[in-house]
Amino acid sequence: MPPAKKKPRTYDLAKTRAAVLAQFGHVRDAVRGLDPEQLAGPSGVGHWSVAELAAHIAWIADSLAAGLARPPAAVAELAAEEWPSATASLAGKIAEAAKETLEGAPLTELYDRAGARLAEALESHPGSRVLDLWIGAMTLADFLVTRTVELVVHTDDLRRATGVEVPVDRQALAACTRLLADALAVKAPGGAVEFRVPPFAVVQCVEGPRHTRGTPPNVVETDPITWIRLATGREGWAEALADARVRASGERADLSALLPLMS
Repeated sequence: MPPAKKKPRTYDLAKTRAAVLAQFGHVRDAVRGLDPEQLAGPSGVGHWSVAELAAHIAWIADSLAAGLARPPAAVAELAAEEWPSATASLAGKIAEAAKETLEGAPLTELYDRAGARLAEALESHPGSRVLDLWIGAMTLADFLVTRTVELVVHTDDLRRATGVEVPVDRQALAACTRLLADALAVKAPGGAVEFRVPPFAVVQCVEGPRHTRGTPPNVVETDPITWIRLATGREGWAEALADARVRASGERADLSALLPLMS
């Protein structure tokens, strides 16, 4: 008999909302402190400068507020854990939107406006509200979790590009880690490998013999930031394994062919 389908993970809307606003605030404060030379430097994300990366982060908040201002979709089409695999087709549109955002106003003004709009919009809508998005309709509750991924990933990009220690909200980091771990389980369903990202996530994935008791024969374990970099193509599997930031045991524990989940 096949195993029962696992119920999708649920997230506390109030905690996710607070995490998104907190992380956006951390980035806003960091961007305000960047000098022109830092803003003109490479971000490490494609061909974007740090200023273009910063504009994209402002757009993340502003576009969610704009989405909530549009008429809702009738039915959700995409769950949170399905979102990472569906993002590749949007790269060009997102890059263009970031460019338009940067040309619209100074960064400080962009962040103040986007932050205020987002806080007001999130306060006014329930998690069941269905957003009509480029990627497909999603509930606000699910889409808000994907915003923790965007914000945490780009916070890490900003830190590495500028050397500025931007804080990472613990709840945002937890939600981001869990969503990407669940996306791995969606991409490679099964129970042959136990994938661990302490202290936030444990999922079963990869086809093969299912572990039932005792120590799993195939285990992969890493830390949240390394996992986020692997899942988004910021780092390679071989490099992380060689540096012992990934620990993998068992003949099915090589996940390199499944990564990145998004880029």
